[in-house]
Amino acid sequence: MCEKINKVNSWLSTVFGDQPVPHFEVNTRTVEILYQLSQSSEARCSDTGLLIEDLKQKAAEYQAEDAHVRDVLLQGVGLSCGSLSKSASDYVSALVDSAMVLGVRDTSLGSFMPAVNNLTNELLEAEKSNRTLERELKALRKRLGATLVLRRNLQEDINKTVRSQAVESAKAEERLLNMDFVAAKAKELSNRRERAEAQLQSRHMDKSLTHQAIVQLSEEVTALKQEIIPLQKKLEPYMDLSPSPSLAQVKIEEAKRELAAIDSQLEMNVDFK
Repeated sequence: MCEKINKVNSWLSTVFGDQPVPHFEVNTRTVEILYQLSQSSEARCSDTGLLIEDLKQKAAEYQAEDAHVRDVLLQGVGLSCGSLSKSASDYVSALVDSAMVLGVRDTSLGSFMPAVNNLTNELLEAEKSNRTLERELKALRKRLGATLVLRRNLQEDINKTVRSQAVESAKAEERLLNMDFVAAKAKELSNRRERAEAQLQSRHMDKSLTHQAIVQLSEEVTALKQEIIPLQKKLEPYMDLSPSPSLAQVKIEEAKRELAAIDSQLEMNVDFK
């Protein structure tokens, strides 16, 4: 624990430099967190130092190579940076810029060709990916068109359904109003019937004078009339015969009594009606 505290104090002193280290509560948790931070910071600082050393070494190599190229050009060819024409200087600058863009180590053909080949491959892959994306986009546009058509049809169906529901709702409301009217009218008629029945009962009306009783009597009269017809037809053969003193008188009396009874019954029914 003491070793970690010393390590943390040393790291904090290095981080803040001349500034005072802020006060913090010294406990196991804070010391552990600060110790882990110090370890991570030192690891990053170590990696950064190694990267700086590598860059310095590469810069020294580039400087040595630049000096070597300058010596070769100056001693072998007799060329120097000041003796180059503007066009040559522009070409060299373009070559250097191309090398930097391609990320090659030097400007030799052996470095340029792989870099150009890599760019060409990347371009082909990009074109292939672009064609694939175009096909997918075309398919998406086709599906989008079909979806829009389906959406429009669904919207039309929804509008038709809404209009139909509005009409059906109006009809249902009208039917409800009619039902309410019929129910009220039925209730009113029922009350009137009950009042009429109560009024008739208070007046001690004979049930035989009701419409139903009269209709029944009329039906009975009609039935009796139908019964008279065959009797009259039965008497017709005797109307042409010469009367005999005994048999004719008996038959006539029987027919008269039967006819008188029927007429009496018929007159009673008619008078009662």
